[in-house]
Amino acid sequence: MLEAASWVVKTWWLIYTDFPFAFRCREKVREHTEEAWMSVKPDRWIRRMALEYKMIEPFTDRQIREGVISYGVSSYGYDIRVADEFRIFTNVNSTIVDPKHFDPRSLVDYKGESCLIPPNSFALARSVEYFRIPRNVLTICLGKSTYARCGIIVNVTPFEPEWEGFVTLEISNTTPLPAKIYANEGLCQVIFFVSDEECEVSYKDKKGKYQSQGGIVLPRL
Repeated sequence: MLEAASWVVKTWWLIYTDFPFAFRCREKVREHTEEAWMSVKPDRWIRRMALEYKMIEPFTDRQIREGVISYGVSSYGYDIRVADEFRIFTNVNSTIVDPKHFDPRSLVDYKGESCLIPPNSFALARSVEYFRIPRNVLTICLGKSTYARCGIIVNVTPFEPEWEGFVTLEISNTTPLPAKIYANEGLCQVIFFVSDEECEVSYKDKKGKYQSQGGIVLPRL
C-alpha cells in the first residue's frame, strides 16, 4: 500500500518537473494500484462517436451561439438542447409527490417555444437529442451557466453504460419569480468519461427501467 502511494506521489511531482516522463510512469502506477482509469473525452472523440456510431442524434458538430443559449459540441463535452415539450408541477389537485406512487395529476402538460416555470416550482422536459452510450462510457451532466446565474437549476442523473434514449430533464426554478426556459436551445452539458475496463453489467444487461425512453418519463419503481 505504501509503495503504491509512493508511486502516485512521485508521478504527480513529475508532472511539474518532467512532464513526458510522468506519462511514461502511468502504466507503472496502474500496475501498483490495480485500478481502472477513466478519462474525459475531447471534441474529436465526441464527433467521431456521434458520426460513426450514432452516439448522439441529431448531432451538431460545432458550438451554436449566435442569438441563442449555446448548444453543440464543445472542447470536452456536448451541450444538449431542451425540446418544446414540458410537464410543469401544479398544486391544483392537492396531490402528494411520492416517488413510489407518483400521481400524474401533479403535472400539467405544455408545448411551446418557451416555458414559464412558476416561482419555487419545477418542470420536467426532454432533450432534442437521442443518446446511445457505449459499454465503457459513463456521463455526468451539468446545467449551463446562463441558467444557473438566473437561479434555474438543471438536474440530470448519469447516463449509464449502454443506456439509450431521450434524456428526461429536471428543471428547478429556485427564485421567487417566474422563470423562462427556451425550447430548442442549450440547457445543460454532458461530459463523457471512458474507462479502460468494461463493466461486468451494463444498464442494458440489467434491463433498466428507463431504457429506450421516447419522451418525458415519470418516476418508475
